[in-house]
Amino acid sequence: MKWQGRRGSSNVEDRRGRGGGGGKVIGGGIGGIILVVIVTLLSGGNAGDILGNLTSSGTNSSAPYEQTAEEQELSEFVSVVLADTEEVWGEIFKQQGMTYEDPTLVMYSGSVDSACGTATSAVGPFYCPGDAKLYIDLSFYDELQQRFQAPGDFAMAYVIAHEVGHHVQTLLGTSKQLNSLRQSLSEKEFNKYQVRFELQADYLAGVWANHAQGMNLLEEGDLEEALTAASAVGDDTIQKQAQGYAVPDSFTHGSSEQRKRWFYKGFNSGTIEGGDTFNAAQL
Repeated sequence: MKWQGRRGSSNVEDRRGRGGGGGKVIGGGIGGIILVVIVTLLSGGNAGDILGNLTSSGTNSSAPYEQTAEEQELSEFVSVVLADTEEVWGEIFKQQGMTYEDPTLVMYSGSVDSACGTATSAVGPFYCPGDAKLYIDLSFYDELQQRFQAPGDFAMAYVIAHEVGHHVQTLLGTSKQLNSLRQSLSEKEFNKYQVRFELQADYLAGVWANHAQGMNLLEEGDLEEALTAASAVGDDTIQKQAQGYAVPDSFTHGSSEQRKRWFYKGFNSGTIEGGDTFNAAQL
């Protein structure tokens, strides 16, 4: 992705080195929950929808965070990607007669407090609708490459765009509608809606990628990097890695094939209109 030397977002909050306090621990993200004991296998997602019942005893530090050269480059990269999403979604919302409200991206290390609870880096990148903020520990970039075998800067861009997709869903009222179903459905039935919700965020990430291509920001191989990342965080793939088999009724984010398919649909469409996963006959 062509990002060096380009404008970064002003909506970035650096909390690295501070740690998180006590409270509920967020237990899910872009890869969803499998089992608490294997939470380190998880990647990012919509943390506002999945709160655990554990507690954390992170500590706060006032010492300035000393970042490595690689971390500095990554922090600049995520800032540029966030700025691109602001530009794209700002224009799309304007065309729809709406106003896009920029989210804030919080960089943290180890653990962090959010309006959705306390999260550790094991959760991966996530979005909290309670404070309209994206949270990311930059160490996830290494995990994406090594554990999930999804290297490349555009793989990371896809992850950020997916979380921004959750912000778009919040602005459009979709997140509120989903949460209203939680108390009236069984876990099995609610999971079906949760999957459609996450696949829609993948679709919206693809919409952003379409516009990024139109801005001549994509390089050869970028689309493949995003598709590889989408596949790597499919529920079936993560569950098979963790326990040797998949349990479809427990899926909360969709299979690898579904996540790739909906991201690619968004990439081909470039519009919000094609992303109604909730009424899609087939995912």
